[in-house]
Amino acid sequence: MSIIVGNDTKLVVSGLTGREGSFHGLRNRDYGTDLVAGVTPKKGGQDVEGVPIFDTVKEAVDEAGANTSMVFVPARFAAASINEAIDAGIETVIAITEGIPVHDMLPTYWKAKEAGVRLIGPNCPGALSPGKANVGIIPAQFFSQGSIGVVSKSGTLTYQIGNELKQAGLGNSSIVGIGGDPIVGSDFIDILELYENDPETELIVLVGEIGGDAEERAADYIAEHVTKPVVAYIAGFTAPPGKQMGHAGAIISGSSGTAEAKKKAFEAKGVQVGRSPSEAAGIAAEIIR
Repeated sequence: MSIIVGNDTKLVVSGLTGREGSFHGLRNRDYGTDLVAGVTPKKGGQDVEGVPIFDTVKEAVDEAGANTSMVFVPARFAAASINEAIDAGIETVIAITEGIPVHDMLPTYWKAKEAGVRLIGPNCPGALSPGKANVGIIPAQFFSQGSIGVVSKSGTLTYQIGNELKQAGLGNSSIVGIGGDPIVGSDFIDILELYENDPETELIVLVGEIGGDAEERAADYIAEHVTKPVVAYIAGFTAPPGKQMGHAGAIISGSSGTAEAKKKAFEAKGVQVGRSPSEAAGIAAEIIR
């Protein structure tokens, strides 16, 4: 068993005919993901290295059996592409696109919730279940199969932690990047619940960052609902107040949302926190051995 993506994933890529969409979509196929279709309006009937292109996601669902959508289209079209996938009956939508306006994402967020569709992102690296499927831009070579689940706002820091775990002889059940925008389809709590119920996951690593209160809410949820050990890392211990650091949601306002405050929130709930990716990976390795 894995979470978000796995052996039963049948992927359709919106934007497969574009440069970035084809590069990453075909890399996902090369990893072993079942890439069944691409979607680009007015290009139906074409193919990308043998992958059929359809004009609509509905056609990809009806004719190719797609159940998972990866959105790799420009920001001005991305919310509409997510909405199209939801309307077509897609079960999971992973939106890689960054820069989608908040006023576009807000109704799309609620549309996905009301339809019961799992939305990951936007502005995320995707999801990987090592040895099974990769949907997104996660470099799979950094990860091996194992029992540590990772959920993160940051792609790059996730890759570092995954690589250090691999070098320590440990692997991952799944890796999920939820994205760093102010509005994302799934938050830490959504993914923590999946890991808690996943028999292949024995320990969870959570990678957060400054800004907002998602980490504090996750800490409260862990204390009440998660029985598996959780290790956290918070990016931004040296970030100055009032300055955005990387992601759109990563900004400190006054004393709220600092890395130190988030660290204290986790530790108050019994979650060990590393002050660097290396330290977090080391703590996880000590616990699981």
